[in-house]
Amino acid sequence: MYAIVDIAGQQFKVEKGQEVFVNRLEGEEGADLEFDQVLLVDNKGDIKVGTPVVDGAKVSAKIVSHLRGDKVVVFKKKRRKGYQKSNGFRSELSKVVIENITV
Repeated sequence: MYAIVDIAGQQFKVEKGQEVFVNRLEGEEGADLEFDQVLLVDNKGDIKVGTPVVDGAKVSAKIVSHLRGDKVVVFKKKRRKGYQKSNGFRSELSKVVIENITV
């Protein structure tokens, strides 16, 4: 059984027991979450597609930890003009484990 869920503005294909890295969520480590923006549910071939969400479907999850992603370096350069600029950032992430999918 899997579901496609909208978490913090992004869509993820999740299954029970799967760990997902998502954009930083509100809440402490160990807090329980419930996502009701379920777009599709597949239960052993029985597919339910929402318009836009599946009625009554929920995905429960738990925040495992808050962390930062790898550093991404942004480098801009214009050749023969003497212009170059380097910038970088690290995204704030939350590690979430999916506990249950309810239809």
